[in-house]
Amino acid sequence: MPKKDKAKNMNSLFHLFGYLKPYRIRLIIGVLLAIVGMLFTIFGPYLAKLIIEEITLSVESSEMMNFARIAYLGGLGVGAYLLAFVGNYGLAIIMSAVTADASKALRKDMSTKMNRLPLSYFDSRQIGDVLSIITNDVDTIGQTLNQSLTTLMTSILTLLGVAIMMLCLDYRLALIAIAFVPLSLFVLLRIVKKSQSHFVKQQLDLGDMNAHAEEVYSAVNVIKVYGADKHAKERFIEINTNLYNDGFKSLFYSGSSFPITTLMGNLSFAIICIVGGLIAVKNWQMIGTIVACVTYSKQFTMPLSQIATISTNLQSASAAAKRVFDFLSEKEQKDESMLTDKFDEVSGNVTFSHVKFGYNPDKIIIHDFNLETKAGMKVAIVGPTGAGKTTMVNLLMRFYDVNEGYIAIEGKKTNEVNRSLVRSNFAMVLQDTWLFEGTILENLKFGRQDATLKEIEEACRLTHCDTFIEQLPGGYNFMLSEESALSAGQKQLLTIARAMIQGAPMLILDEATSSVDTRTELLIQEAMDNLAKGHTSFVIAHRLSTIKNSDLIIVMKDGDVIETGNHDELMMKKGFYADLYNSQFANGGVSE
Repeated sequence: MPKKDKAKNMNSLFHLFGYLKPYRIRLIIGVLLAIVGMLFTIFGPYLAKLIIEEITLSVESSEMMNFARIAYLGGLGVGAYLLAFVGNYGLAIIMSAVTADASKALRKDMSTKMNRLPLSYFDSRQIGDVLSIITNDVDTIGQTLNQSLTTLMTSILTLLGVAIMMLCLDYRLALIAIAFVPLSLFVLLRIVKKSQSHFVKQQLDLGDMNAHAEEVYSAVNVIKVYGADKHAKERFIEINTNLYNDGFKSLFYSGSSFPITTLMGNLSFAIICIVGGLIAVKNWQMIGTIVACVTYSKQFTMPLSQIATISTNLQSASAAAKRVFDFLSEKEQKDESMLTDKFDEVSGNVTFSHVKFGYNPDKIIIHDFNLETKAGMKVAIVGPTGAGKTTMVNLLMRFYDVNEGYIAIEGKKTNEVNRSLVRSNFAMVLQDTWLFEGTILENLKFGRQDATLKEIEEACRLTHCDTFIEQLPGGYNFMLSEESALSAGQKQLLTIARAMIQGAPMLILDEATSSVDTRTELLIQEAMDNLAKGHTSFVIAHRLSTIKNSDLIIVMKDGDVIETGNHDELMMKKGFYADLYNSQFANGGVSE
């Protein structure tokens, strides 16, 4: 793994721990509880030493055993382990709360970040991969923090406490146990080095898997129609194989850490037993100390094994944290808090002045676009695929900013106005319907929460939604979901009604009637004409019959405006628009 990537992973891990800073008071309490738990845990073997010494002393002096003292020491041992349990249990509760709060804060930051990212970020990435970062990677981080922090804290304190106790009891046996620590750490570091790159690849593979699943699920009808099941399955097998290979390698390398550290601990334990036995042969009164050291050596081994397990979890968390913090460090939209947040009045006057734009600055697709519309005009934008029609709408809504020139509403440049203000003055209906899970009424009020039921019913009447809504169980309270038996046309009618209810001064209609039948289309066109009175509307259409009554038709090709005028004027020119129109309706084509 390149050193640069290793450094990024470590930085991400440290950045992750930075989310714990607001909870430092609770963390300090947790550390104190961990110390309490550690002290009383390591106190147990020392009490065992005292009990054994009490027994050996009575044997040596041929006196009756002091059962009262032995019972007292045993009671202290039980009390010590109970207090250790209380300390460790309190630590677990505090750390669970801290990690839950840290995970919540991380999700909140990611949600805030998502709202600040430009549309270009989402256009350039698979939805499934972004969802994987927000869900899987954050879950991995939360689980790791919850499982690892408590164990890491208690393991380190136990190592220090046990080492001090062994050094106080017998430095020779203590040095044997301590000697295996650097050897175990060396092995752990080698394992981490081997497995880290595979953990990173595993998270990336998981993102690919989610992206593929989301894509296949959302396009299942297309896959069935084109008989692409085999291709989708092969792609799944490819991704799944990569995920299996990287997952197996990461778990294989990291999984070997626990048995290796256990082996080291067992070797240490065996050597301590042998050396302790030799010491006891020479001085049998040391047997209590030796038993205590042997017990401590097992306690010394356990934290090493736990740290080995933690290192595995931290590798997975560092890989997930890198993706999360890469997401959080993405370039945001410019801060617009200093821009004006109001128009004096919006009636629908829009100006495009020498607009130049490209999604990639090296590839300009809109070269020199000029247009001036007056309030109440119906402006249609037509042209072949790739001409730049939808791009103009993206620029108008400030989903993207122009490279050169400007767009102005009521004489005020849109790049000098807050984006949310620009968008609040448009109602938009797209070719792809979007309705969220909720009642029909909630969906219709989405753009304007204070709309009255009378206004909603009137909009539904104009868009002819009222007929099928009244036939649904519950009417306007009918719950929409993936299983709702609404046709594509009915869903489109609801989105058009929602735009009417919003009551914005300007409209954008991007193939808004493409999913309805011809009769319904004519009715909607009539309703749209009524709605657009006194407002400016921008219509993108491929079916030219829907824009014949437009005040202005803009014909685009390769990013340039090549013709402008109303329908009759353009037909008289017998140019590009006339050719498009005639190709749709002449010689047995679709009739008007």
